Amino acid sequence: MTRRTGRRLRTALTVLAAWSTLAGAALVGAAPASGAPGASGIAPGFGAIAPGVEYTEFDIPATRGVAHAHVLSVDLRDPRVSVDLLYPGAVAARATVSRLADAQGAVAGVNGDFFNITETQHPGVEATGASVGPAIAKGHTLKAAVPDGQRFGPALPPDTSTEDVLGVGTDRRARLDALALDGSVGTTGSRFPLGGLNQYALPVGSVGAFTSDWGSASRVRATCGTDTDRAAPCSTDTFEVTVEGGRVVSSADTPGSGPITSGTTVLVGREAGAQQLRKLSLGERVKVRHRLVAAHSGIPYRFAVGGYPVLRAGRPLAGLDALTSAVRTAAGVADGGKRLLLLALDGAPEFRSGLTIAEVADTMRQLGSTDAFSLDGGGSTTLAARAPGTTAATVRNHPSGGAERAVPNGIGVFSRP
Repeated sequence: MTRRTGRRLRTALTVLAAWSTLAGAALVGAAPASGAPGASGIAPGFGAIAPGVEYTEFDIPATRGVAHAHVLSVDLRDPRVSVDLLYPGAVAARATVSRLADAQGAVAGVNGDFFNITETQHPGVEATGASVGPAIAKGHTLKAAVPDGQRFGPALPPDTSTEDVLGVGTDRRARLDALALDGSVGTTGSRFPLGGLNQYALPVGSVGAFTSDWGSASRVRATCGTDTDRAAPCSTDTFEVTVEGGRVVSSADTPGSGPITSGTTVLVGREAGAQQLRKLSLGERVKVRHRLVAAHSGIPYRFAVGGYPVLRAGRPLAGLDALTSAVRTAAGVADGGKRLLLLALDGAPEFRSGLTIAEVADTMRQLGSTDAFSLDGGGSTTLAARAPGTTAATVRNHPSGGAERAVPNGIGVFSRP
């Protein structure tokens, strides 16, 4: 038996054993769906797509019918393997998972966080495309979380928030955590807290910082809605200040748009925050400080993406939705954080009923996860991977919208020979 065949057999046996007890039903083979993602180059069922990265697909008996799962198993113990954020170079921008994977050299990836996909409640205001939760790429903090009431996506389970993340630390271990913004704006005579960093929505009465990581999108959306009502009107009391070289160089009554030069920070205030910014004078020295503080780990994060937990310490969270089935994307932490499981359901018509969130939690547990995290689903759900010996990633599931949706970020899997 070859080493590769042995790996495939072990993977198959592991999955079959895990799934044989799910809902008292047997796993329905490993044959790809009609129109077969598996026919695109990766051997159907089980196989290594790169060192330390295995791909699996199989059927799941579920409440509303059979769902079809595509799963990546990522061995973080392998020094050739790493995980990082896929994103299009700006927070307020979108691209497809396959394009992001190819641009960054990933061998595989799935879509990431929920995002500001539409703005029907605010006439004249464009959706930014920016994600809901915190984001870290290559150890660099890109953004912080919007208020809970401003998020897009299904209702959060109890005791979770937009600050929840899935991350991989500098110790190369995956874990669930929460990342809160700690920041301030300081002048010669005063200091006040920073309420946001590169966010499409700022807390009422706060000041948010926008850097070159934000991109070119308008910053008006950041002053719309409230902490509890995303659809509430945009604030009429706003102010914007541009800080360059540590000094105020311009100001405006309305948040602007366009690229922000590296080293420059644009401060946007609403209500009480706007009043604070109006006190700043042209030429005044200003120091903006910000960082993300982890709730549970003292290990710095190299990568983090937003979503929400569904499984902790092997137990599903209380209050998970067991009624609404949909196409889903999820990530699981196994083997003490040394293995990451990435799951994307198929959106082909015969599988579109998908899974409930409660079923997602049970699915990830049956696959060996002790902790699991729900990512954006529906038309966003995408798993892309290279076939062995190729240099481009192709979509392995069938997106429910019929084609890949552009998304703000994803989880990229990297493997060197």
